[in-house]
Amino acid sequence: MDDYSNDLLRWIDQEQRGLIDFLCRFIRAKTPNPPGHTAAACQLVAELLDAHRIPYQIIEPEPGKQNLVASFTGSQPGRHLVLNGHMDVFPAADESAWTHPPWSGTIANGRIYGRGACDMKCGTAASIFTFIFLHRLRERLPGRLTLTAVCDEENYGPSGAVYLLQNFPDLAGDCCLNGEPSSQHTLRFGEKGILRLKVTVRTPGSHGAYTHLSPSATILAAQIIQDLRQITSLPVNTPPAIARWLDAGRAATDQVLGVGGADALRQVTLNVGQLHGGGVINLVPSECAIGLDIRLPVGVSEAAVVAAVQTILAKYPEAKLEPMASAPTLWSDPDGEMPRIIRRRVRQLKGFEPAPIVSLGGSDLRLWRARGIPAYYYGPTNHGMGVADEYVEIEEYLHIIRTHALAAHDYLTAGHSPTS
Repeated sequence: MDDYSNDLLRWIDQEQRGLIDFLCRFIRAKTPNPPGHTAAACQLVAELLDAHRIPYQIIEPEPGKQNLVASFTGSQPGRHLVLNGHMDVFPAADESAWTHPPWSGTIANGRIYGRGACDMKCGTAASIFTFIFLHRLRERLPGRLTLTAVCDEENYGPSGAVYLLQNFPDLAGDCCLNGEPSSQHTLRFGEKGILRLKVTVRTPGSHGAYTHLSPSATILAAQIIQDLRQITSLPVNTPPAIARWLDAGRAATDQVLGVGGADALRQVTLNVGQLHGGGVINLVPSECAIGLDIRLPVGVSEAAVVAAVQTILAKYPEAKLEPMASAPTLWSDPDGEMPRIIRRRVRQLKGFEPAPIVSLGGSDLRLWRARGIPAYYYGPTNHGMGVADEYVEIEEYLHIIRTHALAAHDYLTAGHSPTS
C-alpha cells in the first residue's frame, strides 16, 4: 500500500478507542423515526467536526429534523465524491424485549448494542470518520469530498436527502458511497423497486346473522389477497450484465440475506403489511382496507405489476385500488470504478472480495441513481435491523471505516499523481 493508505490505516488503529466511543454515544442520541428528530445526533457530529476544526452546515427543513453537510476541496481539480449516511433509525418498539436497552450503546462480547447500531449509525459513523481522516490529507488530494449526514431516510427522505438534492444540486457529486447494512461479504450496486398500494373493499354490510344480505368485506379481502399472490410469478427479464453478477453472488446472497434471499432478489415479492376491517363482531363488515408492499426486481416494470394487480381486481367490483408510494428499480454499473476499488481493498484487508448484488430494501442512494450518479453501499452485517437486540461487531465497524477511507482516497486520487 502507498504511504497515504498506510497513514489512514495507522490513524484508524491509533484512534479506534475514540471511534468506538463515538458510535456508542451516537446510538445513545435517540433518533427514532417517527418522529425523526435528529438534532441530538447532529449535535454530536457537529461537536466532533468542531474538535477537528472542520467547517460544516446544519440544514433543518422541519423543526428537529436536522441534516449536516460538510465539504472540502483538495489541492487540484478532480472528481467529487459524496459520503452519505442517515441518522434517523427505526423505533425500538417493546424496549422490554431487549437484552441491553435500545438507547444504551452498550459494549458486550465485542459488540455494540442499540437501535441503529447496524442500520445505520455504524455506516454513517464510517462516513464521518472517512471525511475527517481524508480532511487531514486535503493538501495532497485532488477533487472534492462531501459528507451528508441526513434525517428522514426511514420516511423516504422528504426532509433529508430529498430536500438536500432538490435545494443543493451540487451535492449530487460524481459518485456516492454509503454504509447501509450489506455485510462485509457483499456490496450493493442497486436495490429493488418499491410499490405500495391500497385496496379498499366496500360492501353494504348487514347484521351478522343476515349474511345472505351482503358480502363480507373481510372475506372478499381474504380472497383478493390469495389471488394477488399470482403477481409473485410475473416474468422477470433480468439484463444479462446484471444476471451475471447476481448468479455469481448467489451463495453470498443466501449467506447474508438468509436462505431464499437470492431467489427473492430475482422475483416480485408481495407483503400484506396492513389489514384493517370489521368492527363489532356480530356485524358483517362493510369495509376492509389492504395495504400492499410490493418489491420489484431488476427486469420488471412498475406498470406491468400495476396492470397485473388491476386484472386481478377486475373480478371484484367491490374493490378500489389506490396508489400510495413508489420508488423505481435503479442500479449502478456493478463493474464500475467504485465497486472495483472496494473489492480490491477488501481483498487486501480481508483476503476475499465482496460479491456485488442488489439490495432487497431501499435506501437514499436511489436519489443519486435517479440523477445518473453511480452510487454504492458497503456496510456491516444486518444483526437485528428493526428488531430487538440490534448490534454491530466492533471489528466489522472498524473494517467498514478502513474500507471506506481507502476507497474514498483511491477514488479521488485515481488518474492523479500525488503531490507533496
